[in-house]
Parts: sequence; C-alpha cells; structure tokens
Amino acid sequence: MNVKKVDFIIVGQGLAGTLLAHFLKKEGCQTVIIDNGHRTCASKVAAGLINPVTGRRLVKSWMIDELLPFARQTYREIEQHLGIFCYHERPILRALFNHREENDWLARTAHPGYEAYLGEPENLERILRDTEPAFAYGELKQTGQVDLPLLLDSYAAHWQAQGKYLLQEVIYSDLVITPAGVTYAGFTAPQLVFCEGAGALQNPYFKNLPSGGAKGEVLIVHIPKIDWQQILKHRVFIAPLGDDLYWVGATYNWKYANDQPTAEGATYLQERLADILRVPYTLVGHRAGIRPTVKDRRPLIGIHPEIPALAIFNGLGTKGASLGPFWAYHFGQVLLQKGNLDPAVSIARAVTTSAEED
Repeated sequence: MNVKKVDFIIVGQGLAGTLLAHFLKKEGCQTVIIDNGHRTCASKVAAGLINPVTGRRLVKSWMIDELLPFARQTYREIEQHLGIFCYHERPILRALFNHREENDWLARTAHPGYEAYLGEPENLERILRDTEPAFAYGELKQTGQVDLPLLLDSYAAHWQAQGKYLLQEVIYSDLVITPAGVTYAGFTAPQLVFCEGAGALQNPYFKNLPSGGAKGEVLIVHIPKIDWQQILKHRVFIAPLGDDLYWVGATYNWKYANDQPTAEGATYLQERLADILRVPYTLVGHRAGIRPTVKDRRPLIGIHPEIPALAIFNGLGTKGASLGPFWAYHFGQVLLQKGNLDPAVSIARAVTTSAEED
C-alpha cells in the first residue's frame, strides 16, 4: 500500500481538532484529519457562546482578557479563509431574580477590570414583550456566538476536497507506532494528536488522565417574528440561530446511559420555556452531546510521556469557543518546537494531581 507522508495526523474534528489543524496549516504543515462523523459530539450540539463573566458569583472566566481578543481574531480569520460568516457578536441579557442578585450585579460592575464586560441593558423592548419579566436585567458585553456546525462542516468540506479528511472510526490497536512516528490508514506522520473530546475516555493511551464527561441536551425551536438580536440567559440560554430559529439549553448531567436525547431532557427544557416565553413556539429539534470535562476546567494538553509520537489536545468543555483558539495556537507552537507548554494546561499537572489524590 502506498503510504503518504504528512506532518501530523489529527484524530477528531470537533472544535479542538479543527482549530489545531487550522493553526498547523498556517505554519505550512501538512495534516490529515480522521473523524468518525459522530453527529452528537459536543461541538456540533453547543451554541458556541463566548461569555466573559459567568456563574452566580459573576466572576471573569480564566484568562478571558487574553482569550477573547485572540478568539475574535481567529474566527474572523477563519471566516475569510472559508468564505463563511460564523462569528456573531451578540450581547447576553442576563435575568436577575431578586434584590440580592441585582445588588451583586451592581457591586461587580464597580470592580476593576469588569467595566468592559458588564453594563446596563439596552434594547429591552422585544425581550420584555415576548417573555415573562424578571426582577431586573444586566447586560454582558464583548460576548459572542460561534456557529460551530457551520465552522466544522465548512472546514470538513475544505479538507475533503484536498483529500486530507477521512471519515472513519479509529481503531487504536491498528496504530503502528515506531520511533519515527505513527502510521495509520495509509498515512504516516511524526506525531498523531488525539482531539476526541469525551471520546478520549475510551483512549487506552491517555486513560490515566482525570477527565470525564457530562451530557448536555438542547432544543431547537422556531419562534416566528420575535427577531431577537440578543442572547437571553433566563434560567436557560435562548440564543438566535437565524431564520426564526433559536437554541435553548442546556442540561448538565454527570450520569447518563448514552449520548442520545431523552424525554426527561426535553421535558425539563420545555418547562423552562413555558416559564419564560409569552409567545408560542414550535419544537424543531432535540439534540444531545457529551462534553469533555476536567476538574479544574482547564484543557488537557500535552505529549505522551512515554510515546512521544502521540499527543492530546482535549478538555475544552463548556468554554471551548473562547478557550479553543488561544490554546490551539499555543499547542501548535509546542508541537513545532517553537515554544514550551504552559504548565497550567499540561497533562503533567493532571496526572500529578490524580496520583496525589489516590
């Protein structure tokens, strides 16, 4: 069999694999992407929200001051490269439900470093017309929404046209690993990088990493003529998708039997919608996916300590749209020996922590 030489083999074409391949290509590298076409991977179910301040305590996301401008630049760059429009700058309108939440919001706006991200809500008319009003509202700024299905599908088509995309399941036992690299499916490369998301739980080469999975379910609904330009956070997120379609989600379950949508998930989300909307909607879709999770909510990145031909870029989790670009670029530089891996995301810190806890 004729074996083609490339610089890297990437397994998994979710957001992590796509962004890593993007930056390696910018460096002139030849890559081949292998993906199992799993339609319920987290990247294809997520809304792709970029939210700089999260949680009940209204805390800035880790490294957001650096991550946000890098993400914005990267998605604009990808749009130009592929001829698509996938990055939408949209404010997030956050419902506040009592005096305490309103006071917490106002207090946080006075903290140094938060003024760029928190502000008074604007253009409330449509939201107030179409929903049950909350006690008060705050507006998150410099927020965005990445159309992940469009981005991933467009890049997959781009690579397929170049013969650099294989749609198949990777069988770990069929990997041929030598001191010179890895050979698989007619390609050979000095390194293979696993970007499998929650699929990494089944990977025998990185089975000691303390990663997990959390199942999320979302609804796609049709709400005619409301024409929201904001994203609403009112118990759940309601995010516009265009053509009167809206993403509603998401659930978060640590215990699950499979990656399929459930009646319980649909019921939960529809009950939340019933609490929020004053206007009728039509259910168009119900989707589910498994998010990769890490205890400290930071990516798991690195080269296998005993098999240098294998590496992993994983664990982007719920903040993947903001984390992904910066760390994909960073790891690309590491793989090309142009930089050192940041200990904050290194798999070494995860293995050490796991061993200490044992």
